[in-house]
Amino acid sequence: MSELRKIYGLWRREVIRFWREKTRIVSSIITPLLWLLIFGSGMRTVAMPGVESYQSFIFPGVIGMTLLFTSVWSGVSVIWDREFGFLKEILVAPVSRASIVVGKALGGGTSALLQGLILLPLSPLVGIHLAPTSFLLLVPLMILISVGLVSLGLLIASLIDSMEAFNLIMSLVVMPMFFLSGALFPLTSSPGWLRALSYINPLAYGVDVLRWATFSGANSILPPYIEILVLVGFAVVMVLICSYTFNIKK
Repeated sequence: MSELRKIYGLWRREVIRFWREKTRIVSSIITPLLWLLIFGSGMRTVAMPGVESYQSFIFPGVIGMTLLFTSVWSGVSVIWDREFGFLKEILVAPVSRASIVVGKALGGGTSALLQGLILLPLSPLVGIHLAPTSFLLLVPLMILISVGLVSLGLLIASLIDSMEAFNLIMSLVVMPMFFLSGALFPLTSSPGWLRALSYINPLAYGVDVLRWATFSGANSILPPYIEILVLVGFAVVMVLICSYTFNIKK
């Protein structure tokens, strides 16, 4: 119970920090709308199998993009905490490294989930009417994806010391993950080498299972339960690696 209270305290701090940054909330609405309404409209003549329009096809991908950028960027909190001395106070406190990572991962995951949830009411704009079952599937899937990606961001931030380096490495990690996720085009129609690279990209499984949940059983690259197991494994591995990194960086 003591560790749970510490995890809750770290989670609460991350959520409060997110809620106070109103610009992040505004950008979480504007940026996806630009992708859906402008980019999607520009590609409206592209026919996608099994969906009404290209905008409908990229809707789950835009949700995945929002989760990716928000989650990985939340790792910057480690750099800020290190700069202002708060990280040192946490590390010397009687709290396990795993609890620190879990608390921060859940806090960042909650922030990403809130931004993802903002997009769901916008689905009718692109011709998608979510069924109640789709909504119930999307929420836990978004949490699972976010926790793994937040842990990745925390891992990157724990290994570097400057904001500039974090921004550079984040770009080198985030952009390939996004373009190899199948968010903007179906991976089944991509070249073999590109499809092979996508198989080592955890976000590809995340976007695919989000698309499956959005369209109530749409065809997926792999069976959905396998993709969910991959996401669970990714989240667990990232939390463990990040906990170990926090331990050796004390």
